[in-house]
Amino acid sequence: MKYQNIPSEYAISVKGLSKRFVIPHERINTLKGAFIHAFRRKTFETFYALDAVSFDIKRGECFGIIGRNGSGKSTLLKILAGVYVADSGSVSIDGRISPFLELGIGFNPELSGRDNIYLNATVLGLSKKTIDEKFDSILAFSETGRFIDQKLKNYSSGMQVRLAFSVAIHANRDILIMDEVLAVGDTNFQAKCLQELHNLKEAGKTIVLVTHDISAVEKHCDRAMLIEEGKIAAIGEAGIVVAEYMKRNMSRNMSEVAKLI
Repeated sequence: MKYQNIPSEYAISVKGLSKRFVIPHERINTLKGAFIHAFRRKTFETFYALDAVSFDIKRGECFGIIGRNGSGKSTLLKILAGVYVADSGSVSIDGRISPFLELGIGFNPELSGRDNIYLNATVLGLSKKTIDEKFDSILAFSETGRFIDQKLKNYSSGMQVRLAFSVAIHANRDILIMDEVLAVGDTNFQAKCLQELHNLKEAGKTIVLVTHDISAVEKHCDRAMLIEEGKIAAIGEAGIVVAEYMKRNMSRNMSEVAKLI
């Protein structure tokens, strides 16, 4: 996979990106099972999480990525963030990235909330002096002040999300990658996140948003992309892509109901 210069109007350019996983057909959980199957021929299945995906994201654009569970959305974001390495294709990124990926990535459950702020912000490239200056603001946004010196493993999932999101938006990066930030947490925090994403967009930041909240995509994203089975099914103006997603889901649901009749 290559990281290279791209035209100035783009923040991200993806060309022919593919990622595959090998899935064994037999699952062995015991020592006895391992012994019994030791001399059997092992069979595997190759699963393409992404299959020759190509798209561009403009600088300062809010770009939504939607699709059903298992369609390849999170795999794509992990490649953009450098967590996964693609099997083929290229990713070109112009700007510093602040990733908010699935719950738990980049945090240590055995450390306190305070220590995790410093750990995660350091990974994002902030100096200790900068973290010191932003600490109170990070804490205030996350609303975890009472629990900041408790171990992260004692936090609820919503508290962990608030802390991770707060660190991500305070990193002052050019590109924010957000995976299901609206899936966990109460409605007040979700509204707070959406307002902050709006502020970041107004400030010229590039935002890549994966979410099942299609109303948020339609309202806040300039363009969107629908992924199905690792391939791009639709890409374009957010409202049009959301409508296509809903149409496909309705058709699929009707087909499943018809099978039961």
